[in-house]
Amino acid sequence: MTIASILIFAAIYGDTPDMKHAWAVHDINRPKPAKVEVNSKGVPSDAIVLFDGTKESFEKNWRDDKGNASKWSYSKDGYFFTVPGWNNGGNIFTREEFGDCQLHVEFRHDPSNIITDQGAQMRGNSGVFLMNNYEIQVLESYYTSKDAEGTSQYVNNYADGQAGSVYAENPPMVNPAKKPGEWQVYDIVFHQPVWKGGKLVHPGSITVFFNGVLVQDHWEMEGLTTHCVRRPLKEHVTKGPLVFQDHGCIVQFRNIWYRPLPSRWANLTHSNLSACPEKVMELRRETAAKLFAKIKDPKKASADNIKALAEVISYANEGEYAASFWCALEAYRAKKGSEQEVKSVNAALGVLIRNKIIPESAKIK
Repeated sequence: MTIASILIFAAIYGDTPDMKHAWAVHDINRPKPAKVEVNSKGVPSDAIVLFDGTKESFEKNWRDDKGNASKWSYSKDGYFFTVPGWNNGGNIFTREEFGDCQLHVEFRHDPSNIITDQGAQMRGNSGVFLMNNYEIQVLESYYTSKDAEGTSQYVNNYADGQAGSVYAENPPMVNPAKKPGEWQVYDIVFHQPVWKGGKLVHPGSITVFFNGVLVQDHWEMEGLTTHCVRRPLKEHVTKGPLVFQDHGCIVQFRNIWYRPLPSRWANLTHSNLSACPEKVMELRRETAAKLFAKIKDPKKASADNIKALAEVISYANEGEYAASFWCALEAYRAKKGSEQEVKSVNAALGVLIRNKIIPESAKIK
């Protein structure tokens, strides 16, 4: 019998729920993902737009470190940028605070405004700070060695401080930076460290696509962003602002949006890592109750009834559900249907037997 024919008759055919998984493998009852549309600008319909190019968006969503209007400048060409000179503008913060996310940021270095006489780390320096704690470096990094540009004292940057680096921790795997004057793109997937009872259970991770090229591949954080010295991870609040750094350089930003992401560690009903058996069983019983309520006569001796009840007890093999299953099965066994129908019933029973929910003797001979 083929899998396709089994599917016609049996709602269950993969491994059943267990104490860490509320859903079966290939579970038709598992909720379907929400629909998301992507517009012509590449923004998903479930994204929170932090800057859409308008002055209204800039003034509404961004602030200084004290909650006041930012001193950064807005351009009618659809971007905002740092005010030149140290501490004139200060860092810029989102009013929105969030944690785990997918983040899209576009930035540009104006060739006429790149400092060339104050050292490599002054060449269009800024930074994307997630939760104000974890920095992806922003820097003019098309030229990264003294040989490439010929101005020996200005462009020989350290690897963990160039564009695409997790600053002071991990350089980008490759350098896909564009020349100054071209818009560049970061697409970042961020998961913050997870602490439970004061103990670190996962360091979190950052994945970065730089101009469409993977440069940070699920990098697990070693510490909070630092300069010169290592700062170990430390428990902090689970939501914080997105921050762009004022490093005394002019850097332009546009098209900024994020999508909040659920933490894998917050999944209490379907995860080898974090499932809570009590929560799993609660959801399994809820599903069993919904399926059982659809059965008009649970004790009726029919193939469809047995298969429906087999699905119910795959979630909760207990009480009224189990009693109804065995009652219907024994009644059907006494007056079974055609050979093909029996095969379809045994296919459903076989899944339960394989998963040790019922004994081998339950099969219909």
